[in-house]
Amino acid sequence: MNKIRKQYMPFVRAGVQNLIVYRMNFLGFIIGGLIYCFVMYYLWKSVFMASGGETFMNFTMSDMVLYLFLSNVAGEVTFSTVSNDIAEEIKDGSIAMRLIKPVNMDLSYLATELGGTAMRTVTFAFPVIIGLEIYRYITLGTVMFNPINLLLFLLSVVLAYLVAFRVNLCFGFMAFYVKNLWGMGILKNSIVNFLSGSLIPLAFMPDGLRTVLEYMPFSSMSYTPVMIYMGKYDTSEIIFRLGIQAVWAIIIYGISKLIWLGAIKKLSVQGG
Repeated sequence: MNKIRKQYMPFVRAGVQNLIVYRMNFLGFIIGGLIYCFVMYYLWKSVFMASGGETFMNFTMSDMVLYLFLSNVAGEVTFSTVSNDIAEEIKDGSIAMRLIKPVNMDLSYLATELGGTAMRTVTFAFPVIIGLEIYRYITLGTVMFNPINLLLFLLSVVLAYLVAFRVNLCFGFMAFYVKNLWGMGILKNSIVNFLSGSLIPLAFMPDGLRTVLEYMPFSSMSYTPVMIYMGKYDTSEIIFRLGIQAVWAIIIYGISKLIWLGAIKKLSVQGG
């Protein structure tokens, strides 16, 4: 264990330093995400007003605010750049240096991202959650915070990150074949945002479609942890949903290993 820590701790520190060095880029992502949440807030407020009731699809406006901002929190915490990193390293040839290092390639990328994830969690996720609980107390007149739901949310977010990282890793391996993932990356992000419930809660989907989407890995990236925090699942449902996340994390881990075996045979770098 001590050997593993010594091997990968430099990658973790590199991830932290990357956010510190490019802090304006980091702030831009956060501010952009918050602006998006406020835009969506007014959009959904209009929807609720047009519906003429206090609830819409079993969501109150307070629930919708919580969902929008928590989805943004989950998105920031599970955010992964591994596909872009792989593509860039293939283009400039530095992937060769990573491959000859005496470390596991997957874990080196994961360790680097964990540094950034830890920073985003401390500087963004927790302050937003605190702000949301203050908002709920002001609007509802009572303390809604549930520490058990928070702990289960954090556990679910960890599983969500493992799923998201492996999905992006699999996508990144496509760079071994096509070299440039920029356009495909935009398409991939749009599809994932829709299927994960980041744009529209899966609870608003038709029953048949919602059931299918809830069993897909994408719902594990955002929808599941958010619904757990909001208290929309009972105990048995929480256990079931966490189990689905864990199963997908294992399945996609296996898929990424299989894709890697084929991708490494296609390696040809543009920069070296």
